[in-house]
Amino acid sequence: MPKYDYFCENCRKRFDVTLSYAEYGKVTVTCKYCGSEQVRRRIGRVRFVRSGDSRLEDLADEDALEGLEEDPRALGKMMRKMSDELGEDMGPEFNEVVSRLEAGHSPEEIEKELPDLGATDDSDGGMPDLSDE
Repeated sequence: MPKYDYFCENCRKRFDVTLSYAEYGKVTVTCKYCGSEQVRRRIGRVRFVRSGDSRLEDLADEDALEGLEEDPRALGKMMRKMSDELGEDMGPEFNEVVSRLEAGHSPEEIEKELPDLGATDDSDGGMPDLSDE
């Protein structure tokens, strides 16, 4: 049976109620903490299922990419969004770089402070060069 999330207007607490589809809307719901009938149902977030291609198209929007060179916070936000959309943990080095960008550090500052960041033995396994070269 489905669980429904409720909020009590009287004691201000949240609680769940399990109701069958037949009971929903017909049974009076009361707060399990104070017994009040002054409750309202809380509606959770609505999520849409989108294809990977659709999510990546949104990330590649040229208008969204404009000006990222001058705004490290926007660059960090975009990189965080890309990571979230891809659904992959990019590792602690990526998270460190993104956190510093979101704090307003320039890519050049980050590269100077973390010179060994992304250093690997293979040529294509490291972090991308953050400089404007």
